[in-house]
Amino acid sequence: MLPPEAAGEQAGLRAWHFVQDWLSTAAGLVPRVSPKWQLSDYVRAAWVRLGPGRDSYRMAPGLYALGNPDQDSPVLVTCNFKLTFDTLRNKLAGRSCWLLVVETYGINVWCAAGKQSFSTEEVARRVRETGLDRVVSHHTLILPQLAGPSVAAYRLKKLCGFKGVFGPVRIEDLLEFLESGMQVSREMRLVRFPLPQRLEVALVEVYGVRRFLLGALLACFVLAALGPGGFTLTGIAGAGVGAFATVLTGFATGTFVVPALLARIPMRSFAAKGLLAGAVTAFLPAGLLAGTLVQAGAQILACSAFASWFAMNYTGSTPFTSLSGVDREMRLYMPVQGGLLLAAILIWLIGAWI
Repeated sequence: MLPPEAAGEQAGLRAWHFVQDWLSTAAGLVPRVSPKWQLSDYVRAAWVRLGPGRDSYRMAPGLYALGNPDQDSPVLVTCNFKLTFDTLRNKLAGRSCWLLVVETYGINVWCAAGKQSFSTEEVARRVRETGLDRVVSHHTLILPQLAGPSVAAYRLKKLCGFKGVFGPVRIEDLLEFLESGMQVSREMRLVRFPLPQRLEVALVEVYGVRRFLLGALLACFVLAALGPGGFTLTGIAGAGVGAFATVLTGFATGTFVVPALLARIPMRSFAAKGLLAGAVTAFLPAGLLAGTLVQAGAQILACSAFASWFAMNYTGSTPFTSLSGVDREMRLYMPVQGGLLLAAILIWLIGAWI
C-alpha cells in the first residue's frame, strides 16, 4: 500500500504506462510494473542524462510489484530517482520480486547515501508504512551496496523487524546475485569508474555549466575592451574570442580529457590532474589565438585554473575519494585556482599596455 503523503502524486498512477495493473495483498493494492521500456522511457532517459529535468525525475515512494511476486519473493530496496527505478525493473525482467522505493528526493542511491536521505530511518519508515510485514513472510531486505554509507543494516531489525542484506554494486549483477542465493562475489563488490560512465557524467556537466559559460563569455569581452582589444571592434572581438576559447578549452579539458585519461595522468587529486592537463591543452588556443607571448602565458595560466576547477567536480563521482578527501582537496586547490586565474587576468590586461 502506498504511503499517505504520496497519495496526491499517485492519483494519476493508473495512467502511467509502466503500471500494468494492481496486485491485491494483505496490506492493500500494490501497483504491478512492467519490466519493458517504451520509446518514451528511452527518450526521457537520454534527456535526463544530458541534464534537463534531472532534479525532478522521480518516483513516488512506496511498494511496487514486478512479475508475480508472492509472500516468499525477495524485496529489493531502491531510491526514487526514476532512471534508477526504470533500470532496475528492466534488468530484472523475468523475475518476480517486490520493489520498495524510499524517498531520496529524486537523487540516485550513491549521492542520496552521501546526503543521508537514503538512510536507515527512511528505509524502516517505508517498511512500516507499506505494511511490508503483511505482504511477505520473510524479514529480509536487499539493499544496494552503495547505500552503505548511510544505512546500518544491523539497526533495521530493531527499527522495523527486517534485516538488511547488501547486494552487488551494479544492477547488472542482481540476477546472478538472486539466483546464487544472495551470495556476493568479490567482483560484485568492486566499484568501477569505466570510460562510458565517466562520459555520462561529463554530459551532465555540459548542461550544468551553461550559465557559467554565458557569464564567462560576457566577462571575456568586457576584459578585452579594457586591455588587449584596444578600442576597436575588431580588436575587442579578436581578444574576446581568444579569451573565451581559453575558457572553453579549460572546460573541455577538465570535463572530458581528465576523466577520459584518468589513470594516465600522474598525481592522485583531480585538481592536480586538471592543472597539468590544462597547461598542456592550453597551447592550442594560445598558439592559434594569442597575439603576443605575454597573452599566450596568460592563456596557459587561465586554462590550467579552469581545467583544475572543472576536473575537481569529479571528486564526488568516483570511488577514489571520500567526503573528507573532497573537502581537503577543495581547501588546498581552490586558492591555487583563484590565484592562477587572477594572475592570468592581470598579465593579460597589463601586458597590453606595457
